[in-house]
Amino acid sequence: MLPADDLFQPAAEEEILHRRDYVVRSFRQSPDRLRIRGMVHDQKPPGVYIDDDPDPLSVHQMVVDLIIEFPSLEIVGAEVVMEVTPHTGCTSIEPNYSDLVGLSIARGFSRQVKDLFGGPRGCTHVGALLQAMAPVAIQSSWSMRAMNEGETAVSLGGGSAQEADAAEARRQALLTFNMNTCHVWSEDGTLIKQALAGEEIEAPIWAVDRLLELGRSVDDWHKRE
Repeated sequence: MLPADDLFQPAAEEEILHRRDYVVRSFRQSPDRLRIRGMVHDQKPPGVYIDDDPDPLSVHQMVVDLIIEFPSLEIVGAEVVMEVTPHTGCTSIEPNYSDLVGLSIARGFSRQVKDLFGGPRGCTHVGALLQAMAPVAIQSSWSMRAMNEGETAVSLGGGSAQEADAAEARRQALLTFNMNTCHVWSEDGTLIKQALAGEEIEAPIWAVDRLLELGRSVDDWHKRE
């Protein structure tokens, strides 16, 4: 797999016009709360807008912090900071994004963001960043589940039947979130039917590859499910 910068080198006859980077990270604050931070950064190559300027020029940089309850995925805190903007009035919209509080970042989030902040009601770049952050919440849910259940197993010396039932309920809820998010997770597909029935599903390709690199068996993946 090539490094990201190598994937975006211009061909010999091309010149770079614009660079946009999205960076999204999530952090576990507690067993029932996580923070997702996102940044969008737009940059122009040297000399495009200012003659003889030797350095790239940042034209947008917005940072969003969302505090999310787990497992409901309800937003309980939201902050938008516009660090680089083209106009002084851009930052006046920052407080409006507190209206994200109370929304679920799972199903229907994209539509709600458009309804609340689309067009003249918000910032185009923050809206695009929020759309990029939502899938990270779903990915983080699986990480939260794994970390929480790992701690529970240690504290209970392997876990009780009650804890096992609760873990299974959380797993089913996460599977429901995944349903119909793509063709692989179609509700009519084999994968979701197997998962919801409690059957063993195929290990992810990246997990298989890593386990083989470590000289371990793929069975190790299924033991942790």
